[in-house]
Formats: sequence, structure tokens, C-alpha cells
Amino acid sequence: MFKKTLFSFISIFWLLTISCAQNNSISYLALGDSYTIGEAVSEDQRWPVILTNKLNMEGYDVKQPLIIAKTGWTTNELQKAIEEKEPSSNYDLVSLLIGVNNQYRGYPIDQYKKEFKELLLQAITFANGDTTKVFVVSIPNYGVTPFGMEKGEDTIRQELLIYDSIADSISSEMDIPFINITPVSEKAKEDPSYIASDQLHPSGKQYKEWVELILPEVKLMLNNSSSSTN
Repeated sequence: MFKKTLFSFISIFWLLTISCAQNNSISYLALGDSYTIGEAVSEDQRWPVILTNKLNMEGYDVKQPLIIAKTGWTTNELQKAIEEKEPSSNYDLVSLLIGVNNQYRGYPIDQYKKEFKELLLQAITFANGDTTKVFVVSIPNYGVTPFGMEKGEDTIRQELLIYDSIADSISSEMDIPFINITPVSEKAKEDPSYIASDQLHPSGKQYKEWVELILPEVKLMLNNSSSSTN
């Protein structure tokens, strides 16, 4: 009888310990398009997954990210997907990278301004209203890829600079970090190993370099968040 009671107590204690550990884990929501879902690379080469794994290797307890992203999505299509998915509003980390398909389809720039701001406000909502848990990533320059060069390298670059300038400005207004990975993407012009097999999207190698830029900022965000709750 004593052994049975002791076993039950240990089992309950173990389950409570596991439950508490899970509750203390860092949750991460990644919003975007083909660059966030990792078109043409394996799941473990997606940059949000690489970021999560890197953080865990450095002692942070981060759950695998919820990724709401799909190849081809514009700002408006991401908004519709968010409405359908209805993510919770208590994420510890939220990222946003969107806009390349607005540029590719030639949508009005004012539409991007409006919808990017709306998406960023939604991202803040998903972080329980805390801007210190949200970050934005720049749009990579696909103009340097074989696909992009056929469409007009210089035009693509100039248009994407405008998009990134808008995203940077709106992010700055809300005190949200804007992480510029575009220079990394431009290495693909001289080094094809930075391009995936589809000749358009970033390779896993390129995404790893993105994370090298993103990681320090995210660690700072998480450390500040942790110290403010202690």
C-alpha cells in the first residue's frame, strides 16, 4: 500500500514538473511568405526553425515555432490566413517578414504601407500587446538570383529597397527591431550556394547566415523580457 501511494505521488510530481516546464517554455509565432515557410529547402533549414534550434542550443527553452506562411502570399493573403488560423495572443516571440509578392505582382505601394502596419499591429497583439517581443525581417533581394536577373535585377533591387524602407520606418515608429538580412541575400550574385535548387529562393546556407544576424537581437529581447519579469 505504501509503495503504491509513493508511486502515485512520484507520478503526479513528475507530471506536474513536466507541465510547469512546458508552461515556462518560450512560444514563437512566425508570420510571412515563402521565405518564412522555407520554399525549396527542408523543414530543418527554415530560418525560424534554425533560430529556434540555435536558441535551444544556447540554453533557452523555445518550443518549435508555429509558422503561418505560404509561398506566394501578399500582405492581404497573410491577413486572411491569420483570420482563419486565429492564433492566440500570448506568444513570447513574434516575427514578421512580408512584402515580396506585393512587389512582384506590382501592387500599389500604399496598399503595402496600410496592410504592413495592420499586420505589425496584429503581431503585437499576438505578443500580448508587448512590442518588445516582436521583430521584423527585411525582404531578401531576389534580383540577384537567376530568376530575378531575367526579370530585371536593378528594378527589383530598387523596388525592394522602397518596400524595406517602409517596413523599417513603420517598425521604428513602434519601437520594433528591423533586422536587415538583405546584404546576406545579395551574396547569391557571386556564390550560387546561397540559392536553393529552384534558382530563386534562399538556400539553407543563406538562412543560417540570416540567423547569425537575427540571433543576437532575439537573445537581447528574451533576456530583457526575462529580467523584467523577475
